[in-house]
Amino acid sequence: MITFPTAIRIAFLSSAVALAGCGSMSSSTMPMGNTTNFGASLTASAEVPANDSRGGGDFTASLNNDTKLLTWRVTYQGLSGPATAGHIHGPAMAGANAGVVVPFASTMGPIEGSATLTASQIFDLRAGLWYVNLHTAANPGGEIRGQVLVK
Repeated sequence: MITFPTAIRIAFLSSAVALAGCGSMSSSTMPMGNTTNFGASLTASAEVPANDSRGGGDFTASLNNDTKLLTWRVTYQGLSGPATAGHIHGPAMAGANAGVVVPFASTMGPIEGSATLTASQIFDLRAGLWYVNLHTAANPGGEIRGQVLVK
């Protein structure tokens, strides 16, 4: 027969083992390093104003939360002509326009780059207030656009 103090010890040890198992599960599913990932799907319908381009693209980025370095990659296809410019804009909600925050050095695909951000830029980025767009001669205001969101 199990005494009351023994039952308490068994319950305590069982709880400790269960909690330890949960702790190891959560740490194994956490992302490696101190980074935040972002992404956007670029479409003509997201441009302001929208256009009838059949182009599309994807933006992926990673922010190193320690160094504040944002590293990105943009792929695109089907534009009406060569991309003439590309930028990250903000702060603006979807459907609104804003100034350039980070210009792309080149529009040759895939577009890759990085920039060190300020605290206020990181705040806007995490709040979903940045967007990416690519411009062409046929759509000088922007042919495809996507709102940048945390992934």
